[in-house]
Amino acid sequence: MKQVIVVRMDVGMGKGKLAAQVAHASLSAYEDTDSRTRNAWKGGGQKKVVVKANSERELFELADVAERKGLPNAIVRDAGHTQLDPGTVTALAVGPGEDDLVDQVTGDLSLL
Repeated sequence: MKQVIVVRMDVGMGKGKLAAQVAHASLSAYEDTDSRTRNAWKGGGQKKVVVKANSERELFELADVAERKGLPNAIVRDAGHTQLDPGTVTALAVGPGEDDLVDQVTGDLSLL
């Protein structure tokens, strides 16, 4: 079991902002996960992988694929309090889910 968080690299987030967006995405997708998957993921160490995307469009396309595969997922939009304009799409979490199923969505992306 794992979760992959996809971060936009074209919006120029600082390291702290990026870390916060990853956390928002992870928690949001986790909240939409069924209890069996939650327990399996938590019991297995809550594996997370962070990868890069180059556009908002790419995040939405990946979210569509995750939806079709029945994977929990969450798009994050920034509140606009610091570095970004309100509503800026920053990250997508896919999973938690079975490794091979999550890889069908995010397996071609480069590590952050």
